[in-house]
Amino acid sequence: MNVGFIGLGRMGAGMAANLLKAGHHVTVYNRTPEKAAALVAQGAKAATRVSDASLGEAVITMLANDDAVESVAFGKDGIVQSLPAGAVHVSSSTISVALSEKLTEAHAKAGQRFVSAPVFGRPDAAAAAKLFIVAAGEPAAIRFAAPLFEAMGQKTFVLSESPKAANLVKLSGNFLIASVIESLGEALALVAKGGVDQRQYLEMLTSTLFNAPVYKTYGGLIAGGIFEPAGFAAPLGQKDIRLTLAAAEELRVPMPLASLLRDRFLTLLAHGGDNLDWSAIGGLAAKDAGA
Repeated sequence: MNVGFIGLGRMGAGMAANLLKAGHHVTVYNRTPEKAAALVAQGAKAATRVSDASLGEAVITMLANDDAVESVAFGKDGIVQSLPAGAVHVSSSTISVALSEKLTEAHAKAGQRFVSAPVFGRPDAAAAAKLFIVAAGEPAAIRFAAPLFEAMGQKTFVLSESPKAANLVKLSGNFLIASVIESLGEALALVAKGGVDQRQYLEMLTSTLFNAPVYKTYGGLIAGGIFEPAGFAAPLGQKDIRLTLAAAEELRVPMPLASLLRDRFLTLLAHGGDNLDWSAIGGLAAKDAGA
């Protein structure tokens, strides 16, 4: 398939590389052109403008936030203006429900198709094609994009014909992960201050009650204080909780724990945590405890 890929950060670069490995013809674009060099060496074509990456059968965006997605979608020579009729825009970015609705309407008006397909997994999973993809959109568009999903992930969950459903599920998932990080941080601070070895504690937890990757991965990062380099930067975590609360307000769903997480992220950022992994909120409890 002739596909464009826009956004070559730590997630996007791995995803685009796996499309190349699967035999797709990939045109890549990134605001910082140097990030395309490694992919060009693997056979990708570099685009100098968003429009040049939007001329194929599909274009995938993997960008940091709503502003970045809006810029490439609606800007001059952007995706909506450039994508051929019938082609598919696959948004893998974690964006707001409101922006997903706006994109759905704009692409439909232009005779294009839009699929929301955010992913669960850190950069190592993206590089290994082990992402979990949650997709929503018109069934025919989902079927058309399926080979792309197969190249980038280990499993795709099709949720709805309404693209915004995938964005809501992605936000809810990131809320749950952040909740685990916060609760792990508090528990680890408690036992450590009581003289219990954190590594032994984690081994017990993850071998019994909480035998899940999220506890093993983030527990290890918190116990080791390994918050750099950031696999998922703290400002992005703060952004996702903010978007979760915005969706909750629109749907009139109280989420008191999400409000707490918003404040924890703001505390981390207020103390200079912008370059840290979002798991660094799990280290706040130990500081609060004077440990």
